[in-house]
Amino acid sequence: MSYLILIRHGQSTWNLEKRFTGWVDVDLTEKGILEAQKAGNLIKEQNIKIKYYYSSLQLRAINTLKLVQKSLNEKQNFTKVWQFNERHYGALTGLNKEEMSKKLGKDKVYQLRRSWDTKPEPLDKKSPYHPSNIDIYKSVPVKNIPDTESLKDTYLRVSNYYELKIKNNLKKGNVLISAHGNSIRALCKYLFKLDKDQIVHLEIPTGNPLLVELNENEKIKNCKYLDKDRSKDLVVF
Repeated sequence: MSYLILIRHGQSTWNLEKRFTGWVDVDLTEKGILEAQKAGNLIKEQNIKIKYYYSSLQLRAINTLKLVQKSLNEKQNFTKVWQFNERHYGALTGLNKEEMSKKLGKDKVYQLRRSWDTKPEPLDKKSPYHPSNIDIYKSVPVKNIPDTESLKDTYLRVSNYYELKIKNNLKKGNVLISAHGNSIRALCKYLFKLDKDQIVHLEIPTGNPLLVELNENEKIKNCKYLDKDRSKDLVVF
């Protein structure tokens, strides 16, 4: 038996401003810091020894994981991978979600945010928000830097990395991943075998650890959010 813990980063500055963030590298708000600290304390109460830690390349996920590790009195190094980055929102990046709903209509924005294979228009490569113009992505192969992504695109990179790295490590110890709303949605689709209709409705709360228990056959035995007051429907049980 092994445990996989998934955490969406605490509230970020652009979450607060209701902006499409994607691959832009913003940090946590004061509320986000408190959410991450609480997440660490909730994990500590489970008395689970974590052997492998992962985050995306993005500051909000990295700092969430650092705060969690501080709560756990854990100083172990962790692996940062671009495959767990947030979905790239293309030309929507930096725009306000409510303003775009008024401009394009709520249904259109909902489709762009939630649908399986719809992509926003590509982000101009000259934009300061384009990943190729952000220093932290210099280590990412150019062919893997997107101009825009659908959830399907995010799913492919997340699930491929899970298959290559995470599955094997889960056989040797417990794993914690600090990532983002859409990269965790993508991983949940893979783990829980959700269909395209179910994934549309799946919400991932900030800073609330999702504890997934797997049996010796790598099948999900149980799962739960550790902060019960901020749980979301998992649509799988």
